[in-house]
Amino acid sequence: MKKPLYFSPVLIVTLLLASGINFAQVPESKITYTVSMEQPASHYYHVELRYDGITAESVDLKMPAWTPGYYMILDLAKNVVEFNSTDASGKPLVFGKTAKNTWHITTAGVKTLIVSYYVFANRTSVAEPYLAENRGFISSTGIFMHVDGKLNHPVTVTIKPYSEWKQVSTGLDPVKGVANTFTAPDFDRLYDCPVLVGNQEVLTFEFKGIPHSIAIEKPGTCDREKLTADLKRIVEAGTSIIGEIPYKHYTFIIMDKGQGGLEHLNSMAVFADVSNYQGSDKDRGLLGFFAHEFFHLYNVKSIRPIVLGPFDYDRECITNMLWFSEGGTVYYEEIILNRAGFLTRDGFLENAAKTIGTHENIVGHEFQSVALASRDTWMLFFNRNENSQSVTINYYNKGATLTMLLDLKIRYESQNVNSLDDVMRTLYQVYNKSKNRGFSDQEFREACEKAAGCSLAEFFEYVYTTNPVDYSKYLGYAGLNIDLTPQEPAITHLDKSINKKSFRITPLENPTGLQKKVMEDWIK
Repeated sequence: MKKPLYFSPVLIVTLLLASGINFAQVPESKITYTVSMEQPASHYYHVELRYDGITAESVDLKMPAWTPGYYMILDLAKNVVEFNSTDASGKPLVFGKTAKNTWHITTAGVKTLIVSYYVFANRTSVAEPYLAENRGFISSTGIFMHVDGKLNHPVTVTIKPYSEWKQVSTGLDPVKGVANTFTAPDFDRLYDCPVLVGNQEVLTFEFKGIPHSIAIEKPGTCDREKLTADLKRIVEAGTSIIGEIPYKHYTFIIMDKGQGGLEHLNSMAVFADVSNYQGSDKDRGLLGFFAHEFFHLYNVKSIRPIVLGPFDYDRECITNMLWFSEGGTVYYEEIILNRAGFLTRDGFLENAAKTIGTHENIVGHEFQSVALASRDTWMLFFNRNENSQSVTINYYNKGATLTMLLDLKIRYESQNVNSLDDVMRTLYQVYNKSKNRGFSDQEFREACEKAAGCSLAEFFEYVYTTNPVDYSKYLGYAGLNIDLTPQEPAITHLDKSINKKSFRITPLENPTGLQKKVMEDWIK
C-alpha cells in the first residue's frame, strides 16, 4: 500500500487563502415563513415563504400529500390558491405546476425567492389546517411547502395572529426575544408541530425540570388544578416505561368541538371536552385518550417501523406494523392508567375482555389479519365502503389484544425476568437512538424473541393470519381464565355463521407460583 501524502491543517488553510477563496462570501441559504390570518371568517391563511441563498437554476416547492399519523392521502395542495413567486425586488418569476403538489419555479441567477399563497382551511381535523372566528389551527403539512431536496434544512416561522387573539401554542422552539417566532431544525420537525392560535387558556406544570403546557380552548368549569395534576401523573407513568424523556418541552393542545387526536414528538393535538373535568370516574376515558396520544411520542414517533420516519410525504408509507404502533399504544394507555393509579386491576381486565369481544364478535376477523389491516388502512380505515364492515377488522382492537398476549408470553417464558417494556426500551435505544432509524418486521420479532428467550412462531401466526387465538393459553400465563360462551342468535353473513360471544376474564382457582408473579408484576 502506498503511503498517503500528509498535509497539515495550517498548510491547507494557507493554500486556500492564497487561491483567493473568501469563506465569508459563500452564501448561506435560509428558509423563513410568515403566516397571517387577517380575516378568520374567510377561512384563508396567507403564507409567505422567503428562500435566500439559492444556487440552483430552478426550485421545486412541494406540499405534503398527507399528515403523518393520519394514514390517508389528503391531497393538501388542493387548498392552495393565488400562488405567486418573485425575486427580492418583486420581479415576477416564471412558475408552473408539474404535479398535483409541486410548483416548479425558474430561478436562474436569482439568489432570493419570495413566494406567497393562500390556504383555504375549513375542516375541523387534527390532520388539516382550520381557520374560523373561534380559532386558528395550523396543521403544518397543510400550510408549509418545502423545497424539494431540502427536507433537512432549518426553518424559521413567524405567526401573525388575528388581532383579537392573544395566544400561540405549539411544540416548536421559540426564538428568544422575538414574539411568535419559532424554529425547527428541519421540515420533519416542522411538520410534526401543529400550532393553535386563539384565546386558549394555558396551564403549566414541570416534570423533572421539563416545562409542560396545557392549552385549552374551552376550559369552562374545569378543575384546573385536578386536570394539571392528573396529566402530570400520566406523564410520569408514561415516561417511566422507557426511562428517558426525548423532549425539552411538551404542549397539550386541547380543542373544542371536533373528532380525534394526533400524536407528535413533543405535543399532541386533540379534540376533547374538558369543560366539566373534575377527575371523577367518568373522566377516565379522557385520561385514556390523553395517555394514548402521549405514549405515541415513544411508540410511533421514536419506536417505529422503518417507513414511519423519515417520511415520503408524496405517497402512502405502507407497513404491516400499525397493529403494534396503534393497537400496542391502546394497550399501553391502559397500562399507563393502571400504573398511574387511575385504573384498577379489575377495571383493566374488564376493559381487556371488552376489547377481545369487540374483535371476536365481528365477521371481518375471519377475513383479515392485523398485518393486512395495517397495510390496507390507507384504503379502508377512513374510506370505508358498504363491504368494509364485513371483511375488515380494526387493528386498534385486535392489535391491543395481541400486544397484551405478547407481553404475557414474554413475561412467562422469561420466568418473569423480562416484559414488553424491555422490548420497548431495546427498540428505543438500538434503532431510534443508536441507528437513527425504524425497525423492520423481522427486527421487531427478533427483539421480542430475545426478551422471551424462545421462538414466538405461534404468536406471529396470529399477526399474519386469521388463525383463531388461544386466549385461554396466553391469559393463563398470568393465572387468568376467559369465558368464551356463545350466545344466541347466530349471525349469518357471507355464508359464515358466527355466534356472539360473551367475554369475562377471571382468576384461576389454583395458579402456579410463576403465574402469580407474572400477574403481580403485570398490573396492580
